Amino acid sequence: MARLPQIALLPDGRRLHLQDGPIDLVVEASGTMETVQAAYQAAARRFTGLLDELCDELALLRAPARPDSCPLTGPVARRMHDAVAPYAADSFITPMAAVAGAVAEAVLAAMVAAAPLARAYVNNGGDIALHLAAGERFTIGLVDRPDKPSLFGTTVLAAEDGIRGIATSGWRGRSFSLGIADAVTILAASAADADAAATVVANAIDLPGHPAIERVPARELQPDSDLGDRPVTRGVGPLHPAEIHGALEAGAAMADTLIARGLIRAAALHLAGETRTVALGSPPTPSQAKSLIHA
Repeated sequence: MARLPQIALLPDGRRLHLQDGPIDLVVEASGTMETVQAAYQAAARRFTGLLDELCDELALLRAPARPDSCPLTGPVARRMHDAVAPYAADSFITPMAAVAGAVAEAVLAAMVAAAPLARAYVNNGGDIALHLAAGERFTIGLVDRPDKPSLFGTTVLAAEDGIRGIATSGWRGRSFSLGIADAVTILAASAADADAAATVVANAIDLPGHPAIERVPARELQPDSDLGDRPVTRGVGPLHPAEIHGALEAGAAMADTLIARGLIRAAALHLAGETRTVALGSPPTPSQAKSLIHA
């Protein structure tokens, strides 16, 4: 029998909290009392045992992804691999780069299948799977660093935009990063796709060999890390404005490439108090931009 996770409504009575080991979800649905209750029950059922499913294939999930084949069997594990596969031919990446987004997607899919909801989201530590029925809109806040969130703007997502995934990565976040971005936020068609792309763009924002950047082999911080001995960023000292600009431009170029490939819709990149945004049909723009969507 699957281990039972912690499941409870939050004090506001509207949101559901699901926690099992390292997975910590906040869920909210909009609809009638009956449909919301049905959705929350479905979320709890899908969440129960999900961590065990992933642990059964953990060794493969921590191995480099293959661009043309998937050895995984579980539906969430396979979704993780599908999200990172577009990057596997050109760089090191494992399915773990999409774990938070894929888990959020799986729980949201169960909710939507169980009840006709107007809006719903599953927030997995800042990586969000979103459901919007026709005509619905959703406002999100944009932060410049996940460890000390400071709202630098908001953007409104409409159902017709086709954006159903939001993810953030960077060296200040809960996961390791090979780059120096304080945060990279990605908007994409799905949460798993956004999660994988956020990792790739965050890694591209870098100044290799810079003396102000502290790096440590990932294995020294987490012995079973999928990154092994690859150096991950643990500190970024003062940088010259030109260096900040160059690092952000490298990230913006990567984001622009992913947009051109149809992998993401928009990105916001943050480093040392500076911001770049890149969106479908628009050139990279500097700091003051408040929206990622140009519709």
